[in-house]
Amino acid sequence: MTRLTLTIAAAALVATAASAPGTTTATYTFRPVLKAAFVTHVASPSRNRLYIVQQNGRIRLAVGGKLRPTPFLDLRSRVIFGREQGMLSMAFHPAFARNRLFYVAYVGVGNITRVVEYRANKDGTAALPRTARILLSVRQPGDEHKGGQLAFGPDGRLYVGFGDGECCDDPANRAQNPALPYGKLFRLAARASRPQREMVALGLRNPWRFSFDRATGDLYIADVGAGLWEEIDFVPRAELGQLLNFGWDVYEARAIKEQKPPSPQGRLTFPVHAYGHDVGCSISGGFVYRGSRVPAARGRYFFGDYCSGTIWSLRMVNGNATDVRVEDFRIRGLSTFGEDSSGELYAASASTGRVFRLAP
Repeated sequence: MTRLTLTIAAAALVATAASAPGTTTATYTFRPVLKAAFVTHVASPSRNRLYIVQQNGRIRLAVGGKLRPTPFLDLRSRVIFGREQGMLSMAFHPAFARNRLFYVAYVGVGNITRVVEYRANKDGTAALPRTARILLSVRQPGDEHKGGQLAFGPDGRLYVGFGDGECCDDPANRAQNPALPYGKLFRLAARASRPQREMVALGLRNPWRFSFDRATGDLYIADVGAGLWEEIDFVPRAELGQLLNFGWDVYEARAIKEQKPPSPQGRLTFPVHAYGHDVGCSISGGFVYRGSRVPAARGRYFFGDYCSGTIWSLRMVNGNATDVRVEDFRIRGLSTFGEDSSGELYAASASTGRVFRLAP
């Protein structure tokens, strides 16, 4: 398929998946709260504590806005650091206050993505390395499109996202092959003695951040595009566990990418919103804001673009993206968003090494 044909096919997207967003003067902004390099994820199980995941293999603990000098967890000897490899994400068990369990995803020696369970010490200031238990191991075909997000869903299961594994247009058709783990979203019972992964979505290119709305349980997936479109996929809580197919690489958003049928497995599901490469090139998914510090932002889903630094927000109403708008602030090198235990929203810049918090 030629680039010209693909561009013409993509034109239909403008009126459907990518509504023309307006720009508003917001009553809030992102303000810097601390500095940390190579940030790929921000998480928190309790107030006044942020756990900063760094691509080079460390997790740092910030208390009251200050990083502790000793890493919470240091896996630099096991992690491959470079390109899209490294320490990618962490998630705290819903009962972390009681059981002190948390989970990390990283690309390690042998180009293998591992999801590992650890236990923290009693006061949550340090991981206990000897408690490591590998839940999942996937050998990667290349050094790009790892996904690597971890998050517990409202069903109590641990969700794990994988990209298609290599540049550029999924030449081995891995994302549409249900027998392979690449380009998929799985869930598993983390505390099972031998966790079995259950595929809940296929047809993803590189899900660079998904999250669950803490109020509704709905799932938002930001999937990085190839040459034309960046997309947001939406799964209502009632449909969690149903096998969905998000189309890659037969489709890029709603544009036909390859003249071939998608896998018959999974219900073909198109994005609720997409934006073109005229305004960005790599989406970073965020969260629905449910905090109390910024009432004007409550209920809005925030997301942004790594290349342009643009940040958007929208509301989901009856399964449709509404009130899509460009926020009047940018974060250069936007690498990820994060959420604390109170629903306050954070963002991080890979280029400036700063972590920000949404504030009035």
